[in-house]
Amino acid sequence: LKAFWRGCFAPKNLLLTNTVSSGILLGVGDCIQQKIERWRGVHTYPHYDWARTGRLFTVGLIAGPPHHFFYIFLDKFYPRTDAKTVFKKIMIDQIIAAPFFAFIFFTGTGLLEGKMWKDCLEEFKQKFPAVYLFDWCLWPPSQAINFMWVPSQYRVLYVNAVTVIWDVFLSYTKHYDQEAKVGKMVAPGKHGTGDEVPA
Repeated sequence: LKAFWRGCFAPKNLLLTNTVSSGILLGVGDCIQQKIERWRGVHTYPHYDWARTGRLFTVGLIAGPPHHFFYIFLDKFYPRTDAKTVFKKIMIDQIIAAPFFAFIFFTGTGLLEGKMWKDCLEEFKQKFPAVYLFDWCLWPPSQAINFMWVPSQYRVLYVNAVTVIWDVFLSYTKHYDQEAKVGKMVAPGKHGTGDEVPA
């Protein structure tokens, strides 16, 4: 196991490791969110929606390489771990990376759902403010830990681990308007039976 772990995070394999872990953990976040939806009785599918998780897994794979190279760039140009440098890196992450990856998420999942490009852009514009607000609550303290104490080869893995929480929120934000349609079919104060399907 130690040899396997070292191999995954060796420089020659790091891009692959970061890409696969991004896809897997975005899928895990959707799994958790679907469990929450079923418990609340607002799921949009009669059974577990593997296609939805597959779409999020695919978007995670797409986002993995940009994440990988983004942190290499930050560590190359801002190698120090003092408070001033960490603050600069957090601001770059929040101002540049956060909107970019939110854009990839909403447009990527939208296109995989078969939506038109203009509809993907409209969904992004509608849902991005709430996503960005929560982004500022979660990521600055998380990234402070990342940039100050996490070794560079584990940065994306650390981000992906925190991202499980983030991805549950992203999955909720992506699908809450679909939940609302189902929620109207469930009596107030009652959980669904697990078989409700939107008309």
